[in-house]
Amino acid sequence: MQLLKLLEGIGEGIGMDCSVIPSKKYKDMFVVSTTDFFYPLVEDPYLQGQIACCNVLSDMYAMGIPDVDNVLMLLAMSTDMKEGDRETCTKLMIKGFNDQCKLAETQVSGGQSIVNPWPMIGGVAKSICKQEDIIMPHHAVAGDVIVLTKPLGTQVAVNVKQWSHNEEKWAGRVKNTITKEEGMRAYRLACDGMSHLNRTAARLMHAHKAHAATDITGFGIFGHANNLASNQKAAVSFRIHTLPIIRGMVAVNSVNNFRLHLGLSAETSGGLFVCLSKENAAKFIQDMLDIDNRTCWIVGDVIEGDRKAFIDSTPTIIEI
Repeated sequence: MQLLKLLEGIGEGIGMDCSVIPSKKYKDMFVVSTTDFFYPLVEDPYLQGQIACCNVLSDMYAMGIPDVDNVLMLLAMSTDMKEGDRETCTKLMIKGFNDQCKLAETQVSGGQSIVNPWPMIGGVAKSICKQEDIIMPHHAVAGDVIVLTKPLGTQVAVNVKQWSHNEEKWAGRVKNTITKEEGMRAYRLACDGMSHLNRTAARLMHAHKAHAATDITGFGIFGHANNLASNQKAAVSFRIHTLPIIRGMVAVNSVNNFRLHLGLSAETSGGLFVCLSKENAAKFIQDMLDIDNRTCWIVGDVIEGDRKAFIDSTPTIIEI
């Protein structure tokens, strides 16, 4: 991907979800950290704060780290809002972010704020870990299956919500593919997924001996799968045969070019993409349902190959 090419030469591990650095002072300890921030995605500033927090923490969870020591908040207050609106919006974003940190049993211990035309929120997450606490994302082996913990289609659903406010845009973009009721159901399902922590999945990665994982965000399922495949030690490839997608979003995609069917539609705070043995994958999926009340899907296989990912020409579409 273009971004990774631009980052070449900075250091090892750029393709990983987090920075993993040995402690200079304490033997066998590692500093694991990640950062992310967001422009407005949803209309509710409290929900925006929740989603931003989930996405920041998700990179830690993708490396099997369910317990984050602290989070620094990154915040931009809008210069284009009226003073009263700016204060209300900023407070609600902060509250949503902070409440989600508490739910994740971590805390906001500082941060940085600026002014900007657009309101933004994000953060830096950090944890001090032993090596065995970290699931490095490069041990997939041929014969593994790939589990996805959240459905795809969030970018399409968010746009559907935006179009619903304008009859002309709705008619032009949706073109009778779905009803507004179906569109709002898709949006609610997307928001439920985006604001749900991947923390249980991180714990279960250890319990069921996951070999590699990443989280699905801005590059879509194909982009992130391809990045993960390129970092594998073994000569393997990732075959994606199934795409679980929020109901109705395939139809909307058919008249709009989100490239959802190609796995390139951006996701926000998406699920974990986890490589495990077939037997352990079945246990992982059952535990996710029992503990977290979340349905997961086997979406692919790890096969011998050249460290690339690909999607079947006619993948199975599961509408959620």
